[in-house]
Amino acid sequence: MGNRRLKEKKVELLKEDLDRAKIVVLTDYRGLTVAQMNKLRRILQVEGIKYKVVKNTLNRIAAKELGLEEINAYMQGPVAIAYGYDDPVTPVKLLVKFAKENEQLSLKGGLLEKQILDEQALRRLSDLPPRAVLLARTLGCFQAPLVGMLNVLQGNLRGLLYVLQAVKEKRESESA
Repeated sequence: MGNRRLKEKKVELLKEDLDRAKIVVLTDYRGLTVAQMNKLRRILQVEGIKYKVVKNTLNRIAAKELGLEEINAYMQGPVAIAYGYDDPVTPVKLLVKFAKENEQLSLKGGLLEKQILDEQALRRLSDLPPRAVLLARTLGCFQAPLVGMLNVLQGNLRGLLYVLQAVKEKRESESA
């Protein structure tokens, strides 16, 4: 396979990753040791997040072909990219946490559902609870009124039962 064909194949794979990912986070990894990079990759891999270093020229071509040229502003210097395919919050949380523990890693910018995010937006996103927690809270919001209504209805039924029980006891005492 020729060099040009190999690069074209890499660009196609990058386009696939960019298009499929719910969140893409570009990081500057300068200063991280090989051991630190491997540790970060393992942490991300457990959550199904792909993290790789690719030449900026190939990244720029892939982004341009997908109409995402704005992301090219963040592709300066050494860049490693994290691709999150499921929950868009978890990759950012993990990268922010790792960056706090390893000052050499810094977030540059990213894409959330094809929308450009700067570093501050990524950090705000990392403050959100994970998707599962948000879904549970939303479900709780829907459930609360229903549970309240059920309690009110049960209270009315309970009251009716007490009245019927009292009438029954009164009739029994009158007939005795």
